[in-house]
This record gives sequence, structure tokens and C-alpha cells, in this order.
Amino acid sequence: MATTTFPTGAMANALPVIYSKKLNAKFYKRTVLSAICNTNWEGEIQSEGSKVVIRTRPDITVADYDRAVGVEYQDLEPPKVEMPIDKTKYYAFIDDYIQSAQSNIELINESSADAAENVKIAVDGDVLGNIYTDVHPDNKIDGGGTGVVVDKSNVLDYIVDMGTLLDEKNIPESGRWLVLPPWVCGMIKKSELKDASLAGDGTSIMRNGRLGIIDRFTLYCSNNLATASGVTQCMACVKDFAGFASQFIKHESLTLEKHFGMGHRGLQVYGYKVLKPDAGVLLAAKRS
Repeated sequence: MATTTFPTGAMANALPVIYSKKLNAKFYKRTVLSAICNTNWEGEIQSEGSKVVIRTRPDITVADYDRAVGVEYQDLEPPKVEMPIDKTKYYAFIDDYIQSAQSNIELINESSADAAENVKIAVDGDVLGNIYTDVHPDNKIDGGGTGVVVDKSNVLDYIVDMGTLLDEKNIPESGRWLVLPPWVCGMIKKSELKDASLAGDGTSIMRNGRLGIIDRFTLYCSNNLATASGVTQCMACVKDFAGFASQFIKHESLTLEKHFGMGHRGLQVYGYKVLKPDAGVLLAAKRS
């Protein structure tokens, strides 16, 4: 078979360089915040440092009626919780006039799209990496803090256990979700899911590879969960477990003093808070 010899030295410099207009694929981490958090307060943010005061339906006491005692009335004092909007993420890049003039791709649009994705991923990781710490102590399956080994033989048992913990706290069955890392999702697919109805489908997970719904939980796969020393903090909750509000409050383009070009930057302000600690379950999972 003949071997092709490519020019070297000065001859190699004479070869034309062609830049393709087709960009290489870029992959991003999946984000889940919009699906798992209560975002009813989205859009109420005015500026960094503000807060959202969330009121809760008051608890009304029910008592036995005694005609001799009469009726005692209670004051209505709706409990409230404050969700601070004190987190920020930003991006900034330069649109060099010469580079843009010679470029055959829409560099600014592509860069802005990339910035938006990366900010979303950063916010997602911040929230998932912190809200698990506020889960009610009774709702933690963590092996005393060292984590529990999860494999294909027990992964379904742990999912059922998480559902049971929510049941014991009278948490509604509707709107339950479960966020797991890819390796735990792989264990589910390897498990003995003989009953296809467990996944809300007519075909078992082992056949179609789709996780779907298991024991009332909608399953999400994420690489943004907090992980340290081989232990991943998996979470099972309902949307009312945590509140989240986010808003880009500024996106601007400006002329740069020391560059022939435009500066583009964006600022996102957001906040989150665990509203109902007993509406979430933590599974600290580690590989065998």
C-alpha cells in the first residue's frame, strides 16, 4: 500500500489553511433546576441583594367544642420565609473588530449561546451542590455520613425507601422527582426490573433503556450533583422542597478603551432556599 508524503519546511507553509464554517459539536451538562424547583417567584427579582418573602398558609387549630368553655379564636399569622436573591454569575468576552471581519462564522452569536449554556450549568451546579445539606435529618440515607453502597441488587430498594420516607411525612405523591448520577442510572438499567409497569411503560427499562418513572418518581440524570470522596448526594423531593428564582438583569455591549472591538457581558442574579426540609430525601451513594 502506497504511503502519502506531506510537504515539510518552507513548502508546508505554502499550503492554504481552510477554516470550515461548520462548527464542531459541543456537549453540555444537563440541567434540571426548572423541573425540580418551585419557580413561582421567577421575575419578582429587582436587583442583586433583594429578597422574596414567601408566605405560607396559616395552621388552623382544631379543638373539641365545650359549651361551658365556649369558642376560642386564634389570630391568623401566616408563617413566612425569606429567600435572598444574593447569588451572581457573569460572563464577558471581546468582539475584536479584525477577528470578526475575517471570521466566516457568526462568532458573537455562537459565543453568546455558549455563555448562556455555561451560566445555566454553573447555577444548576451551585443549587444542587448546596440544597441537599438542608434535608431533614430523619430523611437522610447516608450510612452515618460515610455513604451507602449502591449496586444493581439494591438500587430499587433504596428508591422505594426514599418514597417511603416521603410518605411518612405526608408529602404528596404527585410531582415527585429523583436526581441521580449516570452511574446510578446505569445500575437501574442493570437491575431486575421484571415488572414493566414500575417504569410507567409497557416495556421494561432493560429493553428500552429509558428510565421514566419508578415508584412515583420522575427520574433525572445529572452530572451536577455534589460529589466528594466517591460519595454522590442523590436527592428525591417534590418541587416545593426548594424555591428558586433567577433573572438576567443585565446584558450589555460596550466599546473597550484599550481594544479595537466591543465588549459583551452579562450578569445573572439568582437565589434559592430550601422551603420544606421534610419534603426531600437524601441518598448518599457510593460505588461498591
